[in-house]
Amino acid sequence: MVKEGERAPDFSLPDDRGAVRRLAEFTGEKKVVLFFYPRAETPGCTKEATAFRDAAARLKKLGAIAVGVSPDPVQKLARFRERHGLNMTLLSDAGKEAARTYGVYKEKKMYGKTVMGVERTTFIIGKDGLVEKVFPKVKVAGHIDEVLGALARR
Repeated sequence: MVKEGERAPDFSLPDDRGAVRRLAEFTGEKKVVLFFYPRAETPGCTKEATAFRDAAARLKKLGAIAVGVSPDPVQKLARFRERHGLNMTLLSDAGKEAARTYGVYKEKKMYGKTVMGVERTTFIIGKDGLVEKVFPKVKVAGHIDEVLGALARR
């Protein structure tokens, strides 16, 4: 997994509108809260994304923006954004390249079975492109407060 203090690996992925975006576009002027989530429209992922949506003004005040990444196709992300009024960029990592690069595509236990999937993880990336904080195995409840607290301390 990418660690604190390391350079955040750049990537190119399509957003929920189909435009190819690079991580480098988002860094420089703001910190980036890059959150990897397993699947749009599931209860946990919806709660996480809407928490980031609701905290957008506080993130902005702390000099940061949220960017979500999941293995969902572009069309599903577009519906997810529209259905929940999401105000952050959502990126489609259908090939799981970014998830593998960041070390968040892992073996997981689901309903007693071992499967491969995206482990819910958040990275705070500084303006300089270095990872400032990693939140592995995120529990959705209270996560936005952890992120805002970490941003406020930096």
